[in-house]
Amino acid sequence: MSSKNTLTDAIKEDHQEMYEYYDNYKKAAGNSDAQARWARQLTWEIARHAVGEEIVVYPLMEKHMGQEGIKLANQDREDHQQVKEQLYQLESLTAGTNDYDALMTRVMAHLRQHNDSEETQDLPQLEPALGQEGSQQAAASFTRTKKFAPTRPHPSAPNKPPAETLVGFLALPIDKLKDMFTKFPTEEMKKVAEQDQE
Repeated sequence: MSSKNTLTDAIKEDHQEMYEYYDNYKKAAGNSDAQARWARQLTWEIARHAVGEEIVVYPLMEKHMGQEGIKLANQDREDHQQVKEQLYQLESLTAGTNDYDALMTRVMAHLRQHNDSEETQDLPQLEPALGQEGSQQAAASFTRTKKFAPTRPHPSAPNKPPAETLVGFLALPIDKLKDMFTKFPTEEMKKVAEQDQE
């Protein structure tokens, strides 16, 4: 993984990882085990990314961008809520089924629209207000926060600090325990996917 210079770099890198995991999910069509593994990897990334944004990025937007920042941050939280609810529903379905695939397609369609909005509206307005040093600090904080974020969607959890931070720390051990019994892509699967992308 490359080093992240600015907040925009860090966010865009995460967005790209999501798209790569989804592409790998689609390429695994016909192999429900592989699809379940890539879907779990994608969900893990989305959950951590969302909490990182909610704890670090959206408060910065509200602080530095005035009413427009508050409006955009609230819209982004609503987008996250919808994706969290859909990912939570996904956990009750079986990979490889039409219902699972249809819901995954809806999740990604909504997520692409949300990610594009962040990259074309939110971040271009936020970056100048942060300045280079502030952006680098925000990127480091975002990356650090993701390490302590829950690895599964929690649609009923608060999505604003400080309540979200506390709930996240409480959910993390439970998520980690569940992850121990969940299959993720194997190293071999990751190598094949990387070769396909070259």
